[in-house]
Amino acid sequence: MADPWRAHTPNVWLDARIERVRDTEAHTVRHKALLVAYGVHESGRREVIGIDVGEVESEATWREFIRDLVARGLTGVQLVISDAHPGLKKAIESVIGAQWQRCCVHFVRDMLGHVPRQSHPLVRGALKQVFAAVDRDMAAQVAAGVIAQLTTVAPKVARLLGDAEEDLLAYMRFPREHWPKIRSTNPLERVNREIARRSDVVGIYPNDDALIRLAAGLLVETNDEWLVAHRYISHASMQMILPELEEEPSADQPALKGALAGVAMSTT
Repeated sequence: MADPWRAHTPNVWLDARIERVRDTEAHTVRHKALLVAYGVHESGRREVIGIDVGEVESEATWREFIRDLVARGLTGVQLVISDAHPGLKKAIESVIGAQWQRCCVHFVRDMLGHVPRQSHPLVRGALKQVFAAVDRDMAAQVAAGVIAQLTTVAPKVARLLGDAEEDLLAYMRFPREHWPKIRSTNPLERVNREIARRSDVVGIYPNDDALIRLAAGLLVETNDEWLVAHRYISHASMQMILPELEEEPSADQPALKGALAGVAMSTT
């Protein structure tokens, strides 16, 4: 891998896709996890910070992946956004100890799976009230009211909301400008759709290297786009959580870009 990058990365997204990869030794096809890490650099720009293939999406796999990111220089992480994979949450806690943000969009979708279709509008509307609160204190009050409202009509949703409240509303501890950007994994959806589209064409990858090569090629392109695009979060807003910043850091990330390009080239 490349030399460590030096700048802080306050926000990190961790995501996994399950892909089919051929096991030539066992003469079978296995489901493996494509692990990808994205971050928002202290300048407010997005970047791709890591990629790997794991045998399974487990706590051990995620722990090794995150440790590699830290070993290469990942620092200053304040919030990690992901879905609710229990092994991933434990790996985040044990390796970097940052606050965890459970994806709000995935949570709502999961909750709709616990109620009949005719109750979807009620449950969706109630949960959206919580996320529409203007601050953390108000969100707690709204959540309490929603839990009371749903206890009779959707008791499981009410219980799960109570259990997940702190993780769902972690984003409210940050500047309000950041909220729409850090409360879900939605910023990754376009990239995930493109990986899925290319995987549909491939069908079954012949080996791990082929999967990494395809994904890394796409992610290098994505990283280049992000570096020249408008900042994902303004630099001034970033200074609110990183007050020690005295000047705007460079948007260029040669070490990281080189790491991804190296992966893509080494598997050709």
